[in-house]
Amino acid sequence: MTKHAFQAPHLSSGPETTPIVDFWIEVMAPKFLKYRHVLVGGLRHHSAAIIPGLPIRRGDRVLDVGCGFGDTAIALAGRTGDDGHVLGIDCVPAFVAQSWHAAEQMLVGNVSFACRDAERSLPRGEFDYVFARFGTMFFSSPVAGLRNMRKALRPGGRMTHIVWRDRDANPWLSAAREVLLTHLPQPDANAPSCGPGPFSMADETATRAIMEAAGFRNIRFERVDAKVLVGRTVEEAIAFQLALGPAGEIFRLAGAVAQAKRAVIESDLHRLFEAVPRDDAGLWMDSSSWVIHADAAD
Repeated sequence: MTKHAFQAPHLSSGPETTPIVDFWIEVMAPKFLKYRHVLVGGLRHHSAAIIPGLPIRRGDRVLDVGCGFGDTAIALAGRTGDDGHVLGIDCVPAFVAQSWHAAEQMLVGNVSFACRDAERSLPRGEFDYVFARFGTMFFSSPVAGLRNMRKALRPGGRMTHIVWRDRDANPWLSAAREVLLTHLPQPDANAPSCGPGPFSMADETATRAIMEAAGFRNIRFERVDAKVLVGRTVEEAIAFQLALGPAGEIFRLAGAVAQAKRAVIESDLHRLFEAVPRDDAGLWMDSSSWVIHADAAD
């Protein structure tokens, strides 16, 4: 057995979930499953742009935090070779099940998946690389979550996580939000949610400070711009926005008031998406992310 041969890590999920994890399981997961083709079809452009260039070596052990439907973990497994291994974790059991299915369908043998909350428990000192795509923005305690990711690394380990840049650079999320806010109130900050939200790490200075507090050094920010799929049709784009993202949060929390105004809201969103460029796959809008690289502090 080589030093990189995979052994099941010692993971502890604890006896109870947290309110944010419960929200993901009960509210978000069914919507993510329904719009899986939109999410994977769009978000993969941000990870595909950088995974081939990550300093991952054959034989490395890699941890993918917030692995979702498993596409990033499977792509990372292609970098490690058969001598390496990728462990994908997510707090949503349905996502983990989908990830296992995808790996089995693609006959990828050097990847495994587990249902775990990265903010509460990760292995210690077992990985050469830690990766996360659009998951760390939802940490309720970002320093603690990122510190767990750092502690999961071996000495000399590295990490990369991808987060959204500011709203203005991401009209695929912000444009529909602005439409909704002309009809409905801003959500209560104390309402149950899936975490701080997609733009919680958009500010480079603040995010750098969080990462330094978590024990990372040599922190580098790389900008990636990409078109993302927002729906196969105008109708699906409208339904997607009313289900997920900032617009979906506004609509959900407005309850009966939102339903009473649904027709006029959908009419305004129809005008918005009618003007969006499209091809045979669907409608595409601009998006922009930070790809953040760092090393574990000694």
